[in-house]
Amino acid sequence: MEFKEQVITYKDKIVFIKLSMPNFNRTLKQYVEDEACFMFVNKGEVGVRSQDDYLKLNKDVGMLAKCLNYFFEPSNNKQVCDEGIESVGVFLYPSLVKDLFEFDLSTSNYNVPYNLKQVQIDRLLENYKESINILLDNPELADESIIKTKLKEFVLLVSKSSEAPSQLDFLAALFKPNEVAFKTTIQHNLYADLSLTELAALCHLSLSSFKRKFKEVFGESPKRYIAKKKVEKAATLLKANDLRVSDIAYEVGFDSMATFSRNFTNTYGVSPSEYRVS
Repeated sequence: MEFKEQVITYKDKIVFIKLSMPNFNRTLKQYVEDEACFMFVNKGEVGVRSQDDYLKLNKDVGMLAKCLNYFFEPSNNKQVCDEGIESVGVFLYPSLVKDLFEFDLSTSNYNVPYNLKQVQIDRLLENYKESINILLDNPELADESIIKTKLKEFVLLVSKSSEAPSQLDFLAALFKPNEVAFKTTIQHNLYADLSLTELAALCHLSLSSFKRKFKEVFGESPKRYIAKKKVEKAATLLKANDLRVSDIAYEVGFDSMATFSRNFTNTYGVSPSEYRVS
């Protein structure tokens, strides 16, 4: 399966998109101001990593997302991963909300305690997804009136499942990202195999600003602190269970056995295997 993208736009903004791709590496969904989206999965499975969440999405579970940086990650289920991924996205913007509903989002103070949310795909949402698939496969059908109708239908369906007091409140909350503390972001993603550049992206910082902030919060460089914490967790796992050393290296977020062994030996003076039997 080759990479394929199909889009439908309304007032020069993408509102529906279908992406089909084979195996992929971790991919950043870049922050876009005043953009919220819903993601359906037609085929395969994908992980989503944000500041303080890690979600798994498949044909039975979709995702509602506010405007923030997050990563799409391949599934650790090899069979599913080999099938590739096909997803459908629905995008909303304040300017389109005003056009569709004549809502003034500033009149609502409603908020919700999440930036990403898993949503079970019930029969109504499944039928909605199939209708969007048809439009994406036959874009000549997607005139302005149909697009407006499908966007309104989406807001009605998802706002009801979110149990928001009203459609206005549901939409207002979508464009209010929750602040996540820097320390929380680091602790939540400490054992993922994220590079410093990727961690900086999750924190919405440049790499240089991230390093300065990290030193202020944790008192040492991110490279040294993160490696130390990963090795400490690995030492606990080596004593606590019978996982293979290579599995433990992966579990704590090292991208290679060589890097893991070098860091472990530097800290404990023996190799991981020697530590286990000592």
